[in-house]
Amino acid sequence: MARRNADVLGYRAKLGCIGPSTNTVVQPDFELLRPHGVTNHYSRIPIENPSGISDADFIATTNIIGANTLEAVKWAMTCKPDRLVMGMSAVTFYGGIKGAHEFRQRVEDYAGVEATIGSLALVEALRAYGGIRRVSFLSPYYPSANREVRAFLKENGFEVVRDLAMQRPSWLAIAETTEREVIDALKSIDGDDVDALVQVGTNLSMVRIAAAAELWLDKPVIAINTATYWHALRALGINDPVFGYGRLLEEF
Repeated sequence: MARRNADVLGYRAKLGCIGPSTNTVVQPDFELLRPHGVTNHYSRIPIENPSGISDADFIATTNIIGANTLEAVKWAMTCKPDRLVMGMSAVTFYGGIKGAHEFRQRVEDYAGVEATIGSLALVEALRAYGGIRRVSFLSPYYPSANREVRAFLKENGFEVVRDLAMQRPSWLAIAETTEREVIDALKSIDGDDVDALVQVGTNLSMVRIAAAAELWLDKPVIAINTATYWHALRALGINDPVFGYGRLLEEF
């Protein structure tokens, strides 16, 4: 149902989507998951593409993304979105639960609207499935950032059985990761001792592969972009099932 004085295309909701300027995956991923009457309006966080990334500087470099976030939020707010959707994930895990809430609060205080962030959305997604205690996760990150994700999940009550840092050599190289590499990575962290598989890193293309993997692994497989967009829709009361991208959007 259209709202009074609603945008002609985004008559149910307009989402302000924020992501790093080097990220080429999250914007098309969000478009794939978009129900009718919802529109996505993307604003980019300025970030250089380094020729090489190391474990030593990964967190420092991703913190630049965090520092530049509000500039992108500023311009996203000019279209008066109903909610912000943060299309970056690494910085939302830093500092555990406290750090995640502080990051989200900083964005919301600046914007004046509520925001969905990847780390907290992922926890809500895991809980939506129910019965998940032991997880494995993969990322395009380096071990230093994986330790932050592991600590965050543990603090939220999940046991991390295995994790894989794929250590992609640049921000753009994350989006160049092949489907075969992602499938092999999923298989390497799976096992009978794992209740669910998780992927973090919004520039790693996973929304289709995660949905397919749920069928052949017979367990939840959650891509961070799916979890983030799902959370934003449900927070706005938009409960349409979106088919073809996994159980999360179809059933919960």
